[in-house]
Amino acid sequence: MSPVVKKKPEKKSIPGKYLLLIVTILCLALMLLTFTTDISSGFLDSAVGTVVVPFQKGLMHTGTALTSIADKRREYSELEAENESLKQQIAELTSENTLLMQDHYELMSLRELYDLDNTYSEYEKTGARIIAADSGSWFSTFVIDKGEADGIETDMNVISGAGLVGIVTETGKDWARVRTVIDDRSNVSATILHTGDNLMISGGIELIEQGLISYSGLYDQDENVREGDKVVTSGISSKYLPGILIGYVESIDTDSNNMTRSGYITPVVDFEHLREVLVILEKKQNTGEHGS
Repeated sequence: MSPVVKKKPEKKSIPGKYLLLIVTILCLALMLLTFTTDISSGFLDSAVGTVVVPFQKGLMHTGTALTSIADKRREYSELEAENESLKQQIAELTSENTLLMQDHYELMSLRELYDLDNTYSEYEKTGARIIAADSGSWFSTFVIDKGEADGIETDMNVISGAGLVGIVTETGKDWARVRTVIDDRSNVSATILHTGDNLMISGGIELIEQGLISYSGLYDQDENVREGDKVVTSGISSKYLPGILIGYVESIDTDSNNMTRSGYITPVVDFEHLREVLVILEKKQNTGEHGS
């Protein structure tokens, strides 16, 4: 049989919290003696120097650290509140700026319409807003918020920006549909302003993405037409009133028959950002056989 090993009795230790309490009471007692007696040497001085002073330093250090933490938390809370306030201010300023920009663009648009109204002052006109358009970025056809009740009829000319937009193709009591010159179905009889040479303008959505519309059938035997020349609606057009600016000659190419010329025109209307238009309340009276 193996010998029985007797376990040594475990020494009971004082729990840490009681030990800390005892030390704290002792230090407080020594501090009290320091303030209430004249003893300044010997064992008491030694005890104070050895126990009380380090303990006081520890308490001061701990208090300072706790105060610092509290201050940082308070500063963090204040910064967080300030940050939320700044975010709110930024949101409000962004909203105000957006409204101001909208007002600015609307004012610019109205000024353009005002100038356009003065340019074609011989015609009676009414302003209208675009309320619906075909899908896509370009306004090839759209609906305005004026109709028969406002005196609008089919084949009335529509202008905006600096010139011709298109023509009214359909009307209702309080609405009308407009087909623009960039639509694939559009054909407009036009004239080079300074030479009087006639040509035919055709629409095309793919081409307008390059900022252009095409023309053909230009008889320019003397080659007087130049890039940058103004192009306006022709007097021989069956539906468009004469002299409305369409755009400027961008390029000139001689056709294979060596008789006619064709090319591209840069329109004066921004067909990507139309908002308001003017409808001319007068229709072309004479009809011809030269297209629209």
